[in-house]
Amino acid sequence: MAAQAVESAAVTALRSVLHRVRHAAERSGRHADDVRVVAVSKTKPISLIRQVYDAGQRCFGENYVQEFIEKAPQLPKDIDWHFIGHLQSNKAKSLLAAVPNLSMVQGVDNEKIANHLDRAVSSIGRKPLAVMVQVNTSGEASKSGIEPSSCVDLVKHVKLSCPNLVFSGLMTIGMPDYTSTPENFKTLSRCRSEICKELGMVEKQCELSMGMSGDFELAIEMGSTNVRIGSTIFGPREYAKKQ
Repeated sequence: MAAQAVESAAVTALRSVLHRVRHAAERSGRHADDVRVVAVSKTKPISLIRQVYDAGQRCFGENYVQEFIEKAPQLPKDIDWHFIGHLQSNKAKSLLAAVPNLSMVQGVDNEKIANHLDRAVSSIGRKPLAVMVQVNTSGEASKSGIEPSSCVDLVKHVKLSCPNLVFSGLMTIGMPDYTSTPENFKTLSRCRSEICKELGMVEKQCELSMGMSGDFELAIEMGSTNVRIGSTIFGPREYAKKQ
């Protein structure tokens, strides 16, 4: 009964999040459909993910490769999976092979991982993979992500040298205590403007993935098209991460 109560709470929380997303989108002059909600399910059991899936959520995100490749095959094939954060290049092929319904990697932060993903997609023979370039907008030395001043060059590399990848936009992960908000959102928006100017793209061709449980409404109001919500839906992390 306790497990069922937790799962029911997650479904209630999902509905609350979607309600808040809708209102934040309306405040920014957009529709809720303009914002993708990624339910970040790292460290969460299959049963809890399935409850949220059964409530209608289809887009989920994971952060740890080993956990991801163990969980994904046990869940419905129509889930729209995202890998979020830094991906080690030597794990790219195993991830793609184990999760055929992986639709996006939010975390390409150097040419090496872009090249590994491009080759892995080609060797497996799957459809082109959508990717977002991760930008370190908070200036933390310990955080993954390319420097804002280098993002144009990395995006060029993905678009011109990685035919099996589809550049979809930019993502950033702010400081855990949210002290980098909203400056990190402004920085990512500036990066998008530079990329669109340099590559002749319109802004709708470059998504912004910014905003997590503690600041997603502000992120949407500042132009985010993709928010990553974990603890607000699923509750706090339950066990040690798996790499």
